[in-house]
Amino acid sequence: MNQEIACEAYRRLLAHYPIAGGKRHFIEFNNPFESLILTILSAQTTDRAVSAIRDDLFTRYPTPEALARAEPEEVEPLIRSLGFYRSKARYIVGAARKLVSDFDGEVPETMAELQMLPGVGRKTANIVLSHAFGINVGIAVDTHVRRVSKRVGFTDSTNPDIIERDLMALFPEETWQNINYLLIRFGRAICTARNPKHEVCCIADLCQCYQDLLAVASEQETEPNGT
Repeated sequence: MNQEIACEAYRRLLAHYPIAGGKRHFIEFNNPFESLILTILSAQTTDRAVSAIRDDLFTRYPTPEALARAEPEEVEPLIRSLGFYRSKARYIVGAARKLVSDFDGEVPETMAELQMLPGVGRKTANIVLSHAFGINVGIAVDTHVRRVSKRVGFTDSTNPDIIERDLMALFPEETWQNINYLLIRFGRAICTARNPKHEVCCIADLCQCYQDLLAVASEQETEPNGT
């Protein structure tokens, strides 16, 4: 897909999913520490599930210092409803300890430093930088962004690192802060994993997947019936 078509798709998605008050996150947080911890916990788990444990977790451990003093086994009961809760308990306690020991209890504001924390890869770092600090050095690629990008034709890859590079090449840098949010909203509402709603899709005429479906249907209509 060329940049002109990609940017037209972006404009339509932004019109359908306006960003009210600059809010581009789906889980509420009060500070960069909460953003970091909740983003780590959100891997392979619904936003609703993470939001449900947020208050209890931060009432018990409101700061990096408080969480750093905990043992993972103490944290596990608070996040037991989340997928992979044992691993996540280790990650968030380890991240808190790293914040205290290496960053004076502050969440770092660079991609490289964030990825030094347990449980933080490039996707998580992108989300924390964008949501907590308004810094956009890349585009977070989660399951919705990966699916939508491949279907629509923004990328030919299923590799998150390659997808991110393709998206960054297609879209102007000033739009990067919105891409993840828009593709998640679109992926949840229209371009779902099963049975995407082509008939109400605002970018169907730009979508490679939909155009391929139309081409197949047209071929089937013109094929001889063999009788």
